Amino acid sequence: MIGRLKGTLVSKQPPWLVIDVGGVGYELEAPLSTVFDLPETGREVTLFTHYAVKEDTVALYGFLREHERVLFRTLQKVSGIGAKTALAVLSGTSPDEFARLVQTGDAAALTRIPGIGKKTAERIIVELRDRVDGIALAMPSASGGVVPKDPLAEASVALQQLGYKPVEVARLVKAAAEPGDTAESIIRKALKAALR
Repeated sequence: MIGRLKGTLVSKQPPWLVIDVGGVGYELEAPLSTVFDLPETGREVTLFTHYAVKEDTVALYGFLREHERVLFRTLQKVSGIGAKTALAVLSGTSPDEFARLVQTGDAAALTRIPGIGKKTAERIIVELRDRVDGIALAMPSASGGVVPKDPLAEASVALQQLGYKPVEVARLVKAAAEPGDTAESIIRKALKAALR
């Protein structure tokens, strides 16, 4: 199994990444939250990975943060949720926001995430309500505090709730976001750009 990769970021084509590790280029699929937080190509990166082998495919998924990988794996334990939907969840909402939606039983908000219908949202709430605590809400940061909400993920969810398609959301957020921006400022700039 491949649990972690450290190498040079060669390519970023959301949701795909290529990382050169000792002359071998590993192609990974990653959530938008990871893609947006990576440095420019040519820089060194370290990603947590999930190696998936199925009957007809082999895939490698990359995550900047361990709690994202934990949530990705936990989501796939829910009946009817595969890797694509798990990536959509991580691309559309931060782990702490997802945990909040599950704990409050907000099925309507969960259905706004691409790939999740009403029945799947209800199944997620029933099956994960007791498990999400440890994944996101109490995830410690390096300073010992609670990890702050991810402004990029929050802005992405908000734009999707306004009816923008995930591909368009990725483009708008990437163009609008600058280091230190809040979710609100990213949304404002993205909406101005969309209306031009």
